[in-house]
Amino acid sequence: MARVAIIGSGISGLATALMLGRRGHTVTLFEQDAREAGDHLDEDFHDWKRPRVPQAVQPHSFLAPVRTVLRAEAPDVYADLLARGAREYHDFDWFGEHPSYRAGDEDLVTLRTRRIVLEAALTAAVRREASVDVRRGSRVSGLAFEDGRPPRVTGVRVGGETHPAELVVDASGRRSPVPAWLTAAGCRPPVIESHRTGIAYLCRWYRLRADGPRDPGRVKTGSDAPYALAGVFPSDNDTFALHLVLSTGDPTRGALTDPAVFEAAARLFPATAAWLDLDPEPRSAVLAMAGLDNRWTSLTDDDGPVVAGLVNAGDSLVHTNPTLGHGVALGLHAAQRLATHVDEIVADPADYHSWAAGALRPWFDAQVKADHAAGRRLAESTPPSDRRAAARGVCAFEDPVVMRARAQVRHLLRPADDAYGADEVDGRVTAWLAARPDFSPTYDGPTRDRWDAVIAG
Repeated sequence: MARVAIIGSGISGLATALMLGRRGHTVTLFEQDAREAGDHLDEDFHDWKRPRVPQAVQPHSFLAPVRTVLRAEAPDVYADLLARGAREYHDFDWFGEHPSYRAGDEDLVTLRTRRIVLEAALTAAVRREASVDVRRGSRVSGLAFEDGRPPRVTGVRVGGETHPAELVVDASGRRSPVPAWLTAAGCRPPVIESHRTGIAYLCRWYRLRADGPRDPGRVKTGSDAPYALAGVFPSDNDTFALHLVLSTGDPTRGALTDPAVFEAAARLFPATAAWLDLDPEPRSAVLAMAGLDNRWTSLTDDDGPVVAGLVNAGDSLVHTNPTLGHGVALGLHAAQRLATHVDEIVADPADYHSWAAGALRPWFDAQVKADHAAGRRLAESTPPSDRRAAARGVCAFEDPVVMRARAQVRHLLRPADDAYGADEVDGRVTAWLAARPDFSPTYDGPTRDRWDAVIAG
């Protein structure tokens, strides 16, 4: 059995520790924040200041792999997650009645919940795991090395102490100090690929009133304009978030931090207006997040691993702008891979790096491509250029066959070219377009003049 040190107790760090511990490995989890998610979800969510984790207060929808991995590895955590208020939403629920079952349909489920609920469920499970030692308030300040080709990490340094480990897992997030430590120690530098998105997020949290209306009706959770996106994230325990996404260079971005301006702007979009019409109770200020990028950090280069005894996971490995909600799903995939192959990874991390490149990298590349197009569109207010793709998006909400393909892509189950290129799906979209020869891509959000007038007013 391996002795493992994990840096960081975010979702990826907690999940990796839990899965390793349940396989009998000895795990020490180091976290510099002394606080942990507990049973007071609202207090933890709204009052816990976490400047290093800005995504903690942003809305989440957990994709199918989160549910699949948890049910396979930690069904007690999944049950706890539901007991704490997380809700399942199947993509076919849009139609009311589901179509005839096909293999894999059972996986097309989103978990609607705040991130803090998953953190609390994982934290409680890790606390029960005898083979996992959680050191909160313990900031890792460096790594211990021994010479080799490549050098091998043999532990972590906390203050003046060294904690030996056969494997160190960097799960310290998108601002990980580990690449700098490796370079300073004389290792070949990690290969870091970063793509700035040029996209800014603003969100506000609400709770449905106990004595008020609770159903917005059959309305999509997203709307758009050429220069902005608007969306709703139904969540746990009657909470939900509204969010607006626009270019970081948009001159109206600063004004949207005013709650009154934010709500006035959100009422311009059908998706968000329907939820505001329920007269919910505001539960937060307007929370902004910008400076977003997509970053891939590889601890291997053309000559092989740059270091032994160390691998990365979660945002330390692959950090994606949360537009498509990939982060936690990819993090749990990596945690499961680490837990099931830890002995091989201790001996040689090359296969883990190869697996990450094959299993995770394609989704990173897809995110980069999507964000490049979205960032350019929002900055330039360009009209949709792909008539067929726009038709596919509309058709999915009318045709379960197309919705299935859309869901498979969204849930990281099939690549877009594979899912949408299937003869049946392609034929449905072709027939839909043939029946609507005058179709042209449109937006359901406001014109720029209308937006500017509301912001100014």
